[in-house]
Amino acid sequence: MSDSQTQFIDISQLRIGLHIHLDTGWMDHPFPMSSFTLRTQEQIDMVRSLGLGQVRYSPDKSDAEAVQALDPANTPASIPAAEETAEMAARRQRRDLLSSQWASLHACEHKYASASRSYRKVIETAHSRPGASREQSENLIKGFLDEIMGEHEACIRLLSENAEEKNSLHSLNVTIISLLLGKTCGLTGQDLVDVGMGALLHDLGKIELPDRLRWNDEKFTSPEREIYREHVAHGVTLGQKMGISKGALLVIGQHHELADGKGYPQHITGKQMSQPSRIVALVNLYDNLCNPGNPALAITPHEALAMIFSLKKSQFYASTLSQFVHMMGVYPPGSVVQLSDDRFAMVVSVNSSRPLKPRIVIHDAGIPRDEALIIDLEDEPDLGIRRSLKPLQLPKSTFDYLSPRKRICYYFERAREISTPGENA
Repeated sequence: MSDSQTQFIDISQLRIGLHIHLDTGWMDHPFPMSSFTLRTQEQIDMVRSLGLGQVRYSPDKSDAEAVQALDPANTPASIPAAEETAEMAARRQRRDLLSSQWASLHACEHKYASASRSYRKVIETAHSRPGASREQSENLIKGFLDEIMGEHEACIRLLSENAEEKNSLHSLNVTIISLLLGKTCGLTGQDLVDVGMGALLHDLGKIELPDRLRWNDEKFTSPEREIYREHVAHGVTLGQKMGISKGALLVIGQHHELADGKGYPQHITGKQMSQPSRIVALVNLYDNLCNPGNPALAITPHEALAMIFSLKKSQFYASTLSQFVHMMGVYPPGSVVQLSDDRFAMVVSVNSSRPLKPRIVIHDAGIPRDEALIIDLEDEPDLGIRRSLKPLQLPKSTFDYLSPRKRICYYFERAREISTPGENA
């Protein structure tokens, strides 16, 4: 349809069923496409929040009822008034669900991009305006806490990799997972704020290091390794200048300590670490395993979790590790798996209330990649996960379809509500 066949309507006239066109840049709205059919009141509210006075809509791409309610004279003759068939209803239901899932994903990605920009400002102003840097950090953590402490439960959502966010990816991942783990461990109030602030700023001291020493490398010489480890002390000093809380400073100072006393810089044990520090130290290692400085050394989220539990269990406080494994599930977001019916899939979301029933995207050659639905294994009693795979073990067609991420990136997503008390995961 050409632009001449679309019509403008006032923003107040939006209604479910209208196919609209947003004449703004992609980053100026949270929807997956700039042209789509409104299917929920939430979408209408989001469009109205963009500050537009009018929007274009396509009468012949809209639902007949919506066009007729808008203006009976605009109902195209080509739109039949016949009852919806079962096949039409199934297609509409799938289209509505896909639209809702894409809207949710892009809303998460939009928020993540905003958080990444805020984090970069924190780093850029840490030296020149430490007070402003602290305030920016506090605002970012407050926003995160609003996401996870609201009316609905939050879960961990896998996002698309964005090369522009590489420098902030690790700190944001650690912050997001640490806040959810802190909540899972029962932390509230200032303790939870300390988890967030400490996680966000745990690597702040690396801005004092030479660029080539900012990512840990097994090939470091002993002097280089000592210089790298100084980022902990640098971070505490910068945190003090910013005026952050004592609890957050402890997290920065202890995020490389281990429960067995073999961490650094003070070689303290788990009992001597603060609870926020135990949380961030564990999450920091997990994300470094999934997102090392050299992507070629990355292991899958499932492998990282298995390695920590089987080989590094003594390095972490037992209750913290147990809560982490429960929250992340056996197959954390980003894991590539083979299902019990031999199909391949990628885990995209985990609800800690149902750690063995993640949400997945399945490779189905009969469905276009951009139309693949997220399947909740909670709704599929006869379908389960058989094993985890490395991405390179996938057939090429499956690899191209699922597009496993070289770097794992997370954000908060609203979790599925628990419908039955005492229901097993």
